[in-house]
Amino acid sequence: MKRIFALLTAVLMLLLAACGAAAPEATDSPDAQDTDSAGILSSFSTTDLDGNSVDESVFSDYKLTMVNIWATYCGPCISEMPDLGTLAEEYADKGFQIVGLVSDALDSDGNIDSAQVDKAKEIVASTGADYIHIVPGEGTYGLLSQIYAVPTTLFVDSEGRQVGTAYMSAKSLEAWKEIVDPLLEEAGA
Repeated sequence: MKRIFALLTAVLMLLLAACGAAAPEATDSPDAQDTDSAGILSSFSTTDLDGNSVDESVFSDYKLTMVNIWATYCGPCISEMPDLGTLAEEYADKGFQIVGLVSDALDSDGNIDSAQVDKAKEIVASTGADYIHIVPGEGTYGLLSQIYAVPTTLFVDSEGRQVGTAYMSAKSLEAWKEIVDPLLEEAGA
């Protein structure tokens, strides 16, 4: 019995190493949006961590937005946030922005959990991830229902349509630049 428990514990630890299980590529999903239809984030309404209203217009002034879906319990998410803060700063004048989506900011009834929001604010401040972070809200639940692990990162255009594929796992600044540069070039930025 102890061996089975030890084996199950080891398997569970391996699965949690990436803060979740593997997800299919976003573009392979039957729910994936093509570029001629409404975008996965073309209509939503929520708030940022300070309670300010945010909707799809947050994308309108940018050719490319990285949407980084993260959680306060996720070590890899938090580890990559300093690099994401640097990326946001370095690419600010290239028609690029980052929006963080804090996936665990709601309580079990679907209401904003102020303790989780405070924890997220502390993480953002301590990591230098100085870009907008939003909480789940109307129009984001469909996206979150497709997320199997955090961090998951996807890119959208100025109308909230997904560009390219979704990426699971944390990446270094250099790795993100290798992904972002061609996407920006394709977007004409």
